[in-house]
Amino acid sequence: MMKSMKRFLLIALFLLLAIPALLITKEFIHSPGDDAVGVPITGSAVQVAQGKYLSLAGNCMGCHTVRGGTPYAGGRPISTPFGTIYSPNLTQDSASGLGKWSADDFWQALHNGKSRDGSFLYPAFPYTNYTRMTRPDSDALYAYFKTLAPVAQENLPNTLRFPYNQRPLLAAWRVLYFTPGTQPVDAGKSAEWNRGAYLVEGPGHCSACHASRTTLGGSRGGLDGGLIPVLDWYAPSLTSSSEAGLGDWQQSHIVDLLQTGISARGAVFGPMAEVVGASLQHLSTPDLQAMAGYLKSLPQTSEPALPPVVLDERTQRLGSKLYEQHCVNCHRADGNGIPPHYPPLAGNRAITMASAINPIRIVLNGGFPPSTGGNPRPYGMPPFAAVLSDDEVAAVVSYTRASWGNARPAVTAFEVARNRAVPGD
Repeated sequence: MMKSMKRFLLIALFLLLAIPALLITKEFIHSPGDDAVGVPITGSAVQVAQGKYLSLAGNCMGCHTVRGGTPYAGGRPISTPFGTIYSPNLTQDSASGLGKWSADDFWQALHNGKSRDGSFLYPAFPYTNYTRMTRPDSDALYAYFKTLAPVAQENLPNTLRFPYNQRPLLAAWRVLYFTPGTQPVDAGKSAEWNRGAYLVEGPGHCSACHASRTTLGGSRGGLDGGLIPVLDWYAPSLTSSSEAGLGDWQQSHIVDLLQTGISARGAVFGPMAEVVGASLQHLSTPDLQAMAGYLKSLPQTSEPALPPVVLDERTQRLGSKLYEQHCVNCHRADGNGIPPHYPPLAGNRAITMASAINPIRIVLNGGFPPSTGGNPRPYGMPPFAAVLSDDEVAAVVSYTRASWGNARPAVTAFEVARNRAVPGD
């Protein structure tokens, strides 16, 4: 009996060690299943135009261009909890760019998260989303990048802490958090819905911000929202009716928000303003309608109705006074604002969601929606960091979160101080 138990435990221990080892080893092996037959890279005007459109959908220039630098030449720092990653050069320079890359090399990067030499790419490059893209779309994107003039700009070395600077260790990360595969087509849904799912889950990589993360930076899946590491903006859940779930929005209002940055229901700010300005506003109206329809269709979670919040007398008095002095002209005494340029605060989920990070940061640092074709001269909010103390910011934010039917508890001066210390965008 004891011998049988010992044998069983040894076998269990062996399997416990062997199975993860085999899975990790598999990450280093190129499998024929990683390949997909490419389409001819003709460089035709149609193929290049499709690739350029996809580059806008994925906001490739946004990450691969340093401020004031040549488009797509790389060098933009991407701060992570593990150190800084610098985006690489995507121009046709042979030494530092994609000049020597083939269409198959490029597909491996997008679909399988591996560089031309087979080394693992860091997932700051969102190949966990780009793997959803089809091979023809990968080839079109490659054809567009082939048209970029070479720029001899050396790629900057990443400055990641040990052990995160050891690329081979990404094999274990990939076992936990990455499964390559193109976006499946749901035969039970319309072509428009499937197009929206493809854009949201694939090139649009919405989950890169709107998914919660583990301590190792892996996505927990879905669009359940979470704090964006280092940037410290809160990307709200797109599946929660109390955050940024869109189930009760009119589809046209969602399209307005994605296309212009403003709508009758609210406006974008922070990192999302850059996404709209550099990417989403350039997409076709049918594609934005498809994305809106897909997002609107996502199952929504809800929370019980919240009881009214009664602020302490001092916070109520100070918050009301500050609101009258600094906010009422745009957002009105009743909190209904002047949509779409001055958004309502009454019922505004950016104000009423559990996290108060975003309203605190907007009061401190101000913010503008992006300049878009549909809103070329956006109205914005001035910063109050130099005008209001931490205690005053806490009071006015608390006032907006507890007025006009809003029912969220007060924020503290400590929360404001913590967000004041975060560098501006």
